[in-house]
Amino acid sequence: MLAGRRVLVGVCGGIAAYKAVELCRRLVDAGAHVVPVLTEDGARFVGPVTLSSVASQKAMTSLWDEDDPIPHTRLGQSADVIVVAPATARLLGSYAAGISDDLLTATLLATRAPVVVCPAMHTEMWEHPAVRHNVSVLRARGVHVVHPAVGRLAGGDEGTGRLAEAADIVEAVTAVLAPKDLAGLHVLVTAGGTREPIDPVRFLGNRSSGKQGHALAAEAHARGATVTLVTASRLAVPGGIDVIRIDTAADMAREVLQRCDAADVIVLAAAVADFRPKAVADQKLPKADGVPDVILEPTTDIAAAVGGRRRTGQILVGFAAETEDVVAHAGSKLAAKGLDLIVANDVSAAGAGFDTDTNAAVILGADGSRTDVALTTKRAVAAAVLDAVARRRAE
Repeated sequence: MLAGRRVLVGVCGGIAAYKAVELCRRLVDAGAHVVPVLTEDGARFVGPVTLSSVASQKAMTSLWDEDDPIPHTRLGQSADVIVVAPATARLLGSYAAGISDDLLTATLLATRAPVVVCPAMHTEMWEHPAVRHNVSVLRARGVHVVHPAVGRLAGGDEGTGRLAEAADIVEAVTAVLAPKDLAGLHVLVTAGGTREPIDPVRFLGNRSSGKQGHALAAEAHARGATVTLVTASRLAVPGGIDVIRIDTAADMAREVLQRCDAADVIVLAAAVADFRPKAVADQKLPKADGVPDVILEPTTDIAAAVGGRRRTGQILVGFAAETEDVVAHAGSKLAAKGLDLIVANDVSAAGAGFDTDTNAAVILGADGSRTDVALTTKRAVAAAVLDAVARRRAE
């Protein structure tokens, strides 16, 4: 997690420098203390005042005009991580060669913190042998490289060289700082609200967005796990996660039960429908025919089905979305379904319900443990859940 972490954001002179504003804002929103460092050319594309206003402190631009006589060593020693976005061909070359001719390159050489570089340049430059060599040198030294995206470039060109999206860069920074306590494990996560069709147009559903399940998958991946995400949501997913998109409870049950035996940790965060229409009309039901009789039947209880076939050493985590007697109801499900942990949340509470970016939860363990997570980001809740998983495995 980034809360309380000191993140130095280096901004070089490329057209993508304007995206550093959004990157700084997202890092601050994630709880990081953000320190922007602009090169002289970077300041031609985005102003220091703009970056200062969205970061945690004033943007720094020079080795010589700051109050600190040795700003590069102070910055390098105090940073938890340095991310350079955009990283130009010039920056990559100087860094690989050990040349420090401005505040940013001097800071990169004066730090022992992990470094993430996010190249952005025209395709021809990105594919040049010299640039490729410099990138390979930096990778060999342990620098993390966020590969540029394919898309529209300066001047209307198209190709590889576009700066990665801010959300992907934040995810990369988070992954660099995350503990690797799940390395070597296979984590299976479910997410989203299923849709149970009535006819080709209408369905029964719920208000789950899938954000909490997707946050769990991203956090598990950042902590070194091999992750499979079975989701009814259409949210974006970080690279490196195996994604299976589904719609119905039957789809989800089939995909989960096919994969659960191979998983070390199973986190069932999806809001799976408890009931579905017994009969699905082949054609849209005409409104003129009046209100149809929709007869429901139960769906597969995925948590109970997985719990009934779990192998030794597997960790099974369930979720309980409640509106009253939250802890009591969750505790009953914990015991009845053979779970190791259950995450209970009051979906009627402000900021903790469906389709929000925040959540509050109580994590109950089969061993009698209880962890209360106050209202925070869903990524922070995901971290707390996986902390509980790591403790459970250690025991």
